[in-house]
Amino acid sequence: MIDRYGIHVGELYFRFYGMIIMFGAVLAAILSHRRAKKAGQDPELIWDMLIWLLIAGVLGARIWHIFTPPPSMQEQGITTMYYLTHPLEMLTIWNGGLGIPGAVIGGALALFFYTRKHRLNFAQWTDIIAPGLLLAQAIGRWGNFVNQEVYGAPTNLPWKIYIEPMFRLPEYANVEYYHPLFLYESLWNLAGMLLLIWMGNRFSDKLKFGDVFLGYLMVYPLGRFLLEFLRLDSAQIAGINANQTFMAIIGILAVITLFWRHRPGQKSRIDSMPDPIPTELESNE
Repeated sequence: MIDRYGIHVGELYFRFYGMIIMFGAVLAAILSHRRAKKAGQDPELIWDMLIWLLIAGVLGARIWHIFTPPPSMQEQGITTMYYLTHPLEMLTIWNGGLGIPGAVIGGALALFFYTRKHRLNFAQWTDIIAPGLLLAQAIGRWGNFVNQEVYGAPTNLPWKIYIEPMFRLPEYANVEYYHPLFLYESLWNLAGMLLLIWMGNRFSDKLKFGDVFLGYLMVYPLGRFLLEFLRLDSAQIAGINANQTFMAIIGILAVITLFWRHRPGQKSRIDSMPDPIPTELESNE
């Protein structure tokens, strides 16, 4: 049996929200698998690290949400303190409540420890994974469409979306149509993915390990920062838009870091690589 939120298979219930997120993660892994092979790395490592990145990403995303619940949830009494005093509610991720900043932080930490354990270059693997991360985010945003969340301000534009009364904010109870904010972010992420792939190919001889990931830390925060102006239910900390402020800080730091790494006099990745070990024939000449 299928309803609007998922599929019933006997006693099991598979929610579309989770299925969409998993679908995005698998496609991201496929893309990263190809990029790892092109980079001369073992592509099978992607499937080995995927489960750890997913667990850490979901955990980080949930923690971010728990500490930055939107105003609409706080008005219902679902605050950080509520989660801390009702720990089982922390596990109900199928109802939504995953913060992308936390997912990226959690996934990055898992990748760091994985690469350290297996003696891999952490910065190089962030470059391999970055475009796939944007692909996963682009697909994952459609889970918000299923849950009728992450919509923007009211609008009458041709691409407006209808939000059912039960999902509207109280102050907009009589407003039917809104900006499809999830769609805007999905398209932005897809464009960002293509940009990162192009950047990695076009400037492969000039980029250093970690530069493509820095590109991610500029592209995604810029889009998220701009889209937050349309969002009606942004997480607030001391009256400040938490996600927008965080994105601004990360984006600015990424730009500064990229320019600093490529300031005049700095070697490119190719220049900084050690000379190949001479063959026996070459050493005898």
